[in-house]
Amino acid sequence: MLFSSVSFIFMFLPAVLLLYYLLPQRFRNSVLLGGSLLFYAWGEPKYLLVLLAVITVNYFGALFIDKYRQQEKFWLTAAVCANLGTLIYFKYTNFLLENINALFHSKIDMLYVIMPIGISFYIFQSMSYLIDVYRKECNVQKDYCNLMLYIVLFPQMIAGPIVKYHDVENQILTRTSSLADAAYGIRRFIAGLAKKVLIANTMGAVVEKIFALSPAALPGGCLWLGAVAYSLQLYFDFSGYSDMAIGLGRMFGFRFLENFNYPYISKSITEFWRRWHISLSTWFKEYLYIPLGGNRKGPFRTYINLFIVFVATGIWHGASWNFVFWGLWHGFFIIAERLFNWHQKPKGIALSIIAHLYTTLVFMIGWVMFRAETMGYACQYIQHMFGIGQKTASSHSFEYFFSPFDLAVMAVAIICSVPLFKGMFIKRTTFWGKVLNFATDIWLLLLFVLSAASIANATFNPFIYFRF
Repeated sequence: MLFSSVSFIFMFLPAVLLLYYLLPQRFRNSVLLGGSLLFYAWGEPKYLLVLLAVITVNYFGALFIDKYRQQEKFWLTAAVCANLGTLIYFKYTNFLLENINALFHSKIDMLYVIMPIGISFYIFQSMSYLIDVYRKECNVQKDYCNLMLYIVLFPQMIAGPIVKYHDVENQILTRTSSLADAAYGIRRFIAGLAKKVLIANTMGAVVEKIFALSPAALPGGCLWLGAVAYSLQLYFDFSGYSDMAIGLGRMFGFRFLENFNYPYISKSITEFWRRWHISLSTWFKEYLYIPLGGNRKGPFRTYINLFIVFVATGIWHGASWNFVFWGLWHGFFIIAERLFNWHQKPKGIALSIIAHLYTTLVFMIGWVMFRAETMGYACQYIQHMFGIGQKTASSHSFEYFFSPFDLAVMAVAIICSVPLFKGMFIKRTTFWGKVLNFATDIWLLLLFVLSAASIANATFNPFIYFRF
């Protein structure tokens, strides 16, 4: 069930909200738990068993870590291996078999394995709980249902943000759910829905047409605009989903941390990763980079640790070499910026502009690798972006790819990717502030109507991060 679907917006969510606020406080976690299990089972009921198995392993794993402190490393290792083994089997089995066949010229048959939706996210959440218990950063959760609620909570379990257990431990046990929170959550949800439906879907339709053709058959301008369109699609798709998740969480009294902070205004790739998919980058920092030694063991070891982190980041995103090279691409520039001190804030307007252009070029080329089905296609696309390679005749005009409406949406998307409207959710108490708040609510209502109409009429409504 997609957040941007009629069944979710007009049936599932109103029903869960109504039950949640009508019932006494002591029943509210049960409502959320039942609703979350129904939400997950809606699309893939057979994989509910995988989810429950993961929860059970982590429940007992944390209990054993807490109870048998002398063997805590053994129990942590066993539980983490069980989590990673599950993730590897469902997500990477055929990728590994393909590469074994290619390397050793063997003919091992591929397995029929379908990846459960959201497995990368809920596996990482589960491991954060285990590690937090091991580090004594949180109390072990002895109530199975409370731990289940943390892992399956429907606003964030399918595609994040990745919520670390120590950030919401107290909220699971005691939280307040006010009408003010619900109102804020609704506003935030609508903003995310509009990002997803009105901007990301429009850009996505353009991207589908461009990446379906050979780069050699496309004019250089179309290739560059295709890269821009995909950069905007990905950002508004994922940040829109994160906005919806944060808004949904607030409706039920949860306060999730922000997942995006205008990454496209960054002036270095280091800054980009402080602003992009914050929950994933902080997860790798807390649970991989720092345990490896971080920057505490000298420059060379720091570069090795960064290399490992970004290889892992690429692999986390998908079982394909293009994701591995995408991770290596970002890791190369992260290391280069640290090596040559490029990650510091540039001084002066001219240097800031150059730094921003450099960062934009790097992440756009990276997104081409991310979007391409193969590295061969990605390399061909990037070559032709810079005019390298022979061209073939194209049977499509520029207008086939970009209508005036598409270009207008692209312009709006670029404007909305900078923090011009950062304070739109702040509640103001002055007279003119209240007028501004009212105008914002009217604008959000209009966006909701337009989004609902688009959902009802459109057949193109993908969500990119469901792949991960």
